[in-house]
Amino acid sequence: MIKRMHVAINCSDLQKSLDFYRAFFGAEPSKVKDNYAKFELDNPSLHFSLNVRPFEKKGVLNHLGFQVDNTEEVLAMGERLRQSGLLLIDEMNTTCCYAVQDKVWVYDPDGNAWEIFYTKEDSEFESAGDLQDMSLCCAPPSAPSAPVTIEFTSFKKK
Repeated sequence: MIKRMHVAINCSDLQKSLDFYRAFFGAEPSKVKDNYAKFELDNPSLHFSLNVRPFEKKGVLNHLGFQVDNTEEVLAMGERLRQSGLLLIDEMNTTCCYAVQDKVWVYDPDGNAWEIFYTKEDSEFESAGDLQDMSLCCAPPSAPSAPVTIEFTSFKKK
């Protein structure tokens, strides 16, 4: 019998990844070493590990995600992630992968995309975008390339 799913990803900076995943999962890791960390979650049932290893940033992984029971849970998880300081991308009422979904996205420090989603209904269409552009469907929106800094200044004449 399967106990829990296991996902292992490579990371470039264990501390940054630990900070992100503590906030994302809302839990502490069960094991931390110099080049490794493990989260053993019960809800969802997931064994998730981080391995400090060199890697190519453009791999075969598209994204990771968790399905929830309703839009309210998407919004609640989104709010918890915002409160934890994670930059969120909202995608409500979107058509993707032949379904109408409400979802939010976050990116870990190495660019791995995570979605929290609720499937509202099936769709006859793969995506809401141009039918020829498959990049619009089941792919995370682009992560910001750098943090945005806004500086306020005074326009008073001196």
